Amino acid sequence: MYVLAIDLGTTTLAASLIDHASGERLASAGALNPQRRFGADVISRLDAAVNSTALRQEMTDLIRAELKRLGQELCSTAGIAWGDVRKIAIAGNPAMQHMLMGLDLASLAFPPYRPLCTDGTHLEAADLGWDGSADVYLFPMPGGFVGGDTVAFVHGAEPGDATLCLDLGTNGEIALIAGDSIWATSAAAGPAFEGGNLSYGMAALPGAISSVRIEGDRLVLQVIGNGQPSGICGSGAIEAVTELLRCSILEPGGRLRSAGEIDSNLASRVIEYQGAAAFVLYRDAERQIVLSQEDVRQLQLAKAALRGGIDVLVERSRIQCDALKQVILTGSFGAVVQAGWLKTIGIFDESMVQTTRFTPDGVLAGVEKALADMNGFAAVENLARRFRVVPLSGTPLFETLFMRHIDFPTE
Repeated sequence: MYVLAIDLGTTTLAASLIDHASGERLASAGALNPQRRFGADVISRLDAAVNSTALRQEMTDLIRAELKRLGQELCSTAGIAWGDVRKIAIAGNPAMQHMLMGLDLASLAFPPYRPLCTDGTHLEAADLGWDGSADVYLFPMPGGFVGGDTVAFVHGAEPGDATLCLDLGTNGEIALIAGDSIWATSAAAGPAFEGGNLSYGMAALPGAISSVRIEGDRLVLQVIGNGQPSGICGSGAIEAVTELLRCSILEPGGRLRSAGEIDSNLASRVIEYQGAAAFVLYRDAERQIVLSQEDVRQLQLAKAALRGGIDVLVERSRIQCDALKQVILTGSFGAVVQAGWLKTIGIFDESMVQTTRFTPDGVLAGVEKALADMNGFAAVENLARRFRVVPLSGTPLFETLFMRHIDFPTE
């Protein structure tokens, strides 16, 4: 029997085809979420969907078609028929899962921001307009903007007590395990960590700059696929900011210094772009790729939202950051993001750096693990019931913490 695991992300999609008997991953692939033209983040898409039934249906049709295409691509790669896939499991945030199922979105778009169902949902392929006879399972959605992707990540990571699970994505899902409770929230970080909303941002696909290092007056870039760069993904943007801070080209307040303020040959890389400073990462006769002042601001907003969300959970759980036993990090940002970079930009403390481990494809790994369980999805359902969702929207504590963490650290 063949099974299909899907990570239904706001910005990027990931899927893997598994031989259920052996547990072998036969093929895997990723793609951009086609709904992105309706908005880079969940809030923009929700706004469009609740104000137009036609747009809501179009978003549903788009994601169903793209997931089927991705699944069929995997089957073709593995040399099996689409009809031989007997089970499919999907994990995404509540908005993405609601759109996939074609559900009304008003309960998510307006207070009290609750999903229509919190338990896992069992469907048949035909319910999503797909041919074949596969059973489809959508992960539980504990509440608010904490959905199946967070449950899947925690399920796959198997965290112990006093563990922070952090998914660096458009919604910045955060979960903190405290005894039998899992305190969880979703910070509206925006798509910057996945390459979205950046001047030359792109997903972690071939052509994306995934690493940026400054060595003396030289830039050393790594590009996914080792070809010519065509943009920059999240990991490259985060490392670029850490390097610019280290070289004092970027101020703690987030201002890119002008060429006249830089006493090295790197000054030649600072140009004016859309009325403000920008740092040139790459240029040839045909193109120029920059990290702009606005890009830096987008990354500041994203990191402030994430750190603010972490601090809110720390306050609720009464587990301080320096008491965390482990931090587990995942995301679709490209190359592995080093914990030290997250300290430099102000998401992590030093104590968190020392206990961090990175797990690639954390959500997808959790979906795969659930599909392999001979007892079905009971373990996933039980895990979801441990979640205690903490909303951030309109919370005075979060707003205070968000503003506190806008600037980059000075130490």
